[in-house]
Amino acid sequence: MAKTLRCGDLGTNCPTVLRAETEDELLMLATVHAENDHGISTAMIPPAILAMVKAAIKDEPETSGNIPLPV
Repeated sequence: MAKTLRCGDLGTNCPTVLRAETEDELLMLATVHAENDHGISTAMIPPAILAMVKAAIKDEPETSGNIPLPV
């Protein structure tokens, strides 16, 4: 099941939504996003903020692949 992280859920005005297959991959994407788009060095992220980021990660609902088409 894929994982998602909405940057805006962390108290920002940022519309970025990150998606990855695992939490570790998602945290890596979040690290790059924080550095590139918010100027936050990962060395400056305290454990409490990391815990908040992990708590904001959601499981993306799985789809069966059978999406009904309008008639």
